[in-house]
Amino acid sequence: MKGLWLARLIPGLLIVAGSAFLYLWLGCDSGWYVTPRLPGHDGRPKNLTPQAQSPALSGKLEIIPHPEPVKPSSLPGSWPRFRGADFDAISKDPVKVARTWPAEGPKVLWSLEVGEGYASPAIHAGWVYLIDYDRTAQADAIRCFSLDNGAEAWRFSYPVKVKRNHGMSRTVPAVNDRYVVTMGPLCHVTCLDSASGQLKWFLDLVKDYGTKVPLWYAGQCPMIDNDRAILAPGGKALLMAVECETGKIVWQTPNPNKWEMTHSSIMPAVIGGVRQYVYCSGGGAVGVSAEDGKVLWEDSEWTVRTNVPSPVPLGDGRIFLTAGYNRGCRMIFVQKDGDGFVVQKLYELPAEEFGAEQQTPIWYRDHLFAIRAVDEQLVCMNPQGKVVWASGSSVKFGLGPFAIADGLIFALEDHGLLRLAEATTEGYIQLAEAQVLTGRDAWGPMAFASGRLIVRDETRMICLDVAEAKQ
Repeated sequence: MKGLWLARLIPGLLIVAGSAFLYLWLGCDSGWYVTPRLPGHDGRPKNLTPQAQSPALSGKLEIIPHPEPVKPSSLPGSWPRFRGADFDAISKDPVKVARTWPAEGPKVLWSLEVGEGYASPAIHAGWVYLIDYDRTAQADAIRCFSLDNGAEAWRFSYPVKVKRNHGMSRTVPAVNDRYVVTMGPLCHVTCLDSASGQLKWFLDLVKDYGTKVPLWYAGQCPMIDNDRAILAPGGKALLMAVECETGKIVWQTPNPNKWEMTHSSIMPAVIGGVRQYVYCSGGGAVGVSAEDGKVLWEDSEWTVRTNVPSPVPLGDGRIFLTAGYNRGCRMIFVQKDGDGFVVQKLYELPAEEFGAEQQTPIWYRDHLFAIRAVDEQLVCMNPQGKVVWASGSSVKFGLGPFAIADGLIFALEDHGLLRLAEATTEGYIQLAEAQVLTGRDAWGPMAFASGRLIVRDETRMICLDVAEAKQ
């Protein structure tokens, strides 16, 4: 009888012990992980979104000590937000770009270790701004560096516990002469004085607006427009405008359908003479009035669980939408109709023909340039939806970023291989390539200023001199 009793008891004890081990294992913040990429090519992901924590605001500003005062660069170039000044990932700097590189690649002007993630910088008035995550201090850190040498002038940090989930920070600040606005991994929005780093205001979108933290944390990059911060929290407000100087809410867009925040960022457009903000939420694409936040139009057919690329307005009422996970792409036409707007679908293509997973396509020379998710090739497509060229199966780009400067495409492969090609509709014409980073997951968007290019991988950010050599 005693042996029978033990035989029955042991399986139960093993189940209890196994359950406890599984609970502890899932709850720990592992020091490493093996997932090779984001969002992933192994099917639609499970929802691993953690619960956001609202820190009691106890932020602190630190002036970083140096033997000599840190000064901004005198270079005039600016990349003040995600995708640059004109939201198109095209540098307008007059500086000519080198069309060939030495074997070792462009000169590295400076290099910094940064917190794990894919957050990229904004550049303005000779300063470089980055939102980072300090795992030791368990704090989001908004950091300001000199563009000349990467020396850190100041940082503003606030406590928030963020566990690794394919990295931490992944957004780009928005900056102008007076303000810098950031969004942290758990949807904390901070506005600072861009010169001094002094706090203007702070919002906890989860606590204050019922925002649901997206899978893999916040990827939406804030916008500053007319000294207003433009955000898309979801929850209680689909979009909202906040006065940068005071933190006063200027307007909020109602969200009766409870559309959720995605990784997509808000893009401005003028359609039918009306300036508006275009956004891809979890429930569809939407355009709202820049004046008062009123919904002008919706496309509820464009439903994407994990939308990462931002909408691409083409300037004539056409808006290009794309996403990963076999969603493909869609071109819509928005036009004025009396006192309102109407939306017409022009075409929709499967992912095999065209579909970007992580980086937003570029509209240049009346064509769309993007990395197609299914085969990781750089492709060029006309606005009617016909691919006119692809880079070829031997030239893969993974999920890395790309941008255009001086008529050339700079494209960074997952593991830090930088390629230079003609930004032409005639075909893929590569001019140079070099291994500029040696880490993994080099996915952060690029930033250009005065012939300097800033790129990063998961843990390192570098500044390259890509300008044409002076004779």
